[in-house]
Parts: sequence; C-alpha cells; structure tokens
Amino acid sequence: MTSVSEQSASLYIVATPIGNLQDVSARAIEVLQAVDLIAAEDTRHSAVLLQHFDIRTPVKSYHDFSNDAQAEKLLEKVKQGQSVALISDAGTPLISDPGYKLVRLARAKGITVTPIPGASSVIAAISVAGLASDRFVFEGFLPAKSAARQKQLDSLVAETRTLVFFESPHRIVASLQDFLLVFGKDRQIFIAREMTKKFETFNLASLEKSVEWVERDTNQQRGEFVLVLEGADPRNSDVLIQQRAMEIVSLLQAEMPLKKAVTIAAQISGARKNALYKAALAQ
Repeated sequence: MTSVSEQSASLYIVATPIGNLQDVSARAIEVLQAVDLIAAEDTRHSAVLLQHFDIRTPVKSYHDFSNDAQAEKLLEKVKQGQSVALISDAGTPLISDPGYKLVRLARAKGITVTPIPGASSVIAAISVAGLASDRFVFEGFLPAKSAARQKQLDSLVAETRTLVFFESPHRIVASLQDFLLVFGKDRQIFIAREMTKKFETFNLASLEKSVEWVERDTNQQRGEFVLVLEGADPRNSDVLIQQRAMEIVSLLQAEMPLKKAVTIAAQISGARKNALYKAALAQ
C-alpha cells in the first residue's frame, strides 16, 4: 500500500464511523493525519472524531451549500501539490452527503481521487436486515411533505428490488404511515435506528406491525434511521404496474381523450399500452 507521503497529491474520499468511533479504519486515521487539509461537512461534528484520534490536520468546511468557488479553491491546493481529504458527518462521503460536485470537478481537472473505504449505514443495514440483498435500490431521504412523499413511494410500488431509505426522527412516524398507505400492511420493513450507537435498535416486521410499534414507543422515534423495505413480489409486479396505470388514466381522462390518457399513462408507468387500453375500455 502506498502511503500519502509516497504518492502524488490527491483528493481522498475518507469514510468515517457512523456512530462508534472504533469503527474507523487504521488507513483512514493515517490519511487524515498525513493530508494537508481536511474538508468536513460540519467541522464541529468532525472535531469529536479528530480529537479522539489526536488528528491535528487543519480543517475547512465543505458542504451542500458550498459554491463552485470553494470547490475550486480546494482543488487548487491539490494542483499545487497538497493532498485534501473529504469527510462527511458519518459514513462514506457522497452517499446522500455533499461531495459529488467536488469529485466531478476533480475528475474534469484530471486530479487523482482516492477512496478510503469504511463504514456505510446503507450496507450495514442491508447486511443485518434479513431481506434480499443481491439487488437493491438506494432512495436516500424522501420528500418532507406527505403528498410529495406518497407520490415518490407510489412510483416504487412495483419495484422488485429491495429499497433503502434514510429518515429523520421528526418525520419517521409520518413516513411509515405513508409506507403503510402506499405499500399495504403485509410488506416487510426493517428499521435500523442509531446503528453502532448506545441505543441501537433493529426491527423486522410487516408495515402494519412496524407502524404500531413505532407509534407506541416514543423511544423508537428518536435518532437516525435507515429503512430497508422488501421489494414487490415479481409475480405481482405486472398487476401492480397495471393498477397504477389505471389510476393515472382515471386522473387524466377528465382532461383529455381516453387514447391520449392511455398513451401518457403507459409511458409513465411502463404498462403495456394495448392491454391498458382494453382495461380502460372495460372499466
């Protein structure tokens, strides 16, 4: 393995613990100690980790609201021969965290980008969920408002791959209620709360039972959440797609002829146009 001092200047993407500080890798500590600058999502949050491991490297803020000029300044340092490490508040940067614009710009400038792998809450949750893990879709945080959230969830009803979401404590109950409304009571969901921390909680159950459990116990409404949802049964996916398409047709019919409504609904849902038209006529 080439050390930081032995290789040319680079932008390092460094994974940090998602809770338990002991989950940081030895290589991550070495890199954070050796680089010339650490770009952190929240410097106050990252200070806990850096102080714990006596890492005295200068730290600069870089987050979702940083502008292109700030990214340019960071990369200019790398161009001048200095190495920069990007870290997020927890886990692997760029996974529902800031940074992709910085990495994209670095690639465009021909700057070396080096991953320092480690903790990821997405992979950690999937590994212990007990749901299919061979194929999954990461959806990140859902919209804050219920109508927009339901619309996004509705588009995923027929998705057969396992679905992974992030959620915050002040929206967890409302989001789970929307999951129940959209996906039905029997779909299995794994709730991972405060992973690797003192009050870590895991629960795998149907959506109906999960909503009841979280509503009943306010302790389960605190902290950070990763939700792993069972995918649709492939045997039912065509039925689900057809049902969704028919709902779209019903909404559009008030504004346009049936044929046009069917065409648009088929494009949106992926349903077969001819079969959808026959079903719409029968209805």
